[in-house]
Amino acid sequence: MATLATLQRQIIRCTRCPRLVAHREQVAQEKVKRYRDQEYWGKPIPSFGDPDARVLIIGLAPAAHGGNRTGRIFTGDRSGDWLYGALYEAGFANQPTSLHKNDGLKLHDCYITAAVHCAPPDNKPTTEEFVACRPYLLQELTLLRCVRVVIALGQIAFTAYLSARRELDLPLPSPLPRFGHSAITALGDVTLIGSYHPSQQNTFTGRLTHEMFATVFQRAKTLLSPTS
Repeated sequence: MATLATLQRQIIRCTRCPRLVAHREQVAQEKVKRYRDQEYWGKPIPSFGDPDARVLIIGLAPAAHGGNRTGRIFTGDRSGDWLYGALYEAGFANQPTSLHKNDGLKLHDCYITAAVHCAPPDNKPTTEEFVACRPYLLQELTLLRCVRVVIALGQIAFTAYLSARRELDLPLPSPLPRFGHSAITALGDVTLIGSYHPSQQNTFTGRLTHEMFATVFQRAKTLLSPTS
């Protein structure tokens, strides 16, 4: 029987997308000046978190010099600083920072995955690459049996989750829910919350503020309470 641990090992060994393989390995070899002294991970990034989590977070894809460097999802870049800071404030993480795979970070009641597990050129996976990586998300949705709240970081992750539900024949409303920040949709077995992605494009412009982002995780926490 498949487990989350064996699935993550499969993800790390994946070579399904030649363009992504070439890009992640090239970035890991060339590096950038500020990280020239570090050894890059340079492989697909496994998911991370509590196997019994009730909160599932879905992102787009690893950053070239973030996850592709550190080997942990949402780690080593500003987006990760925002995410793990918010998780810590909401009680889902034991520390507010994620620096590298061996920094002692642990998630409680929370699990983080991505629509695509390799760093793509220009942060833009192709349609074919989304499709090639989707079986991993489908397996995770099947194996994560305790999930009650799903947080989609960005419209692409939001759409990827709905597509995965369709493939698994899980309940979907008609018409499909529209993405919006803090938009909440009950899907029968889970509640879906949309959130702007904590990318620099959103955080530097003020489209996403710390207060807006924190609200998403506080709402997730409220939904998990016995009285919700």
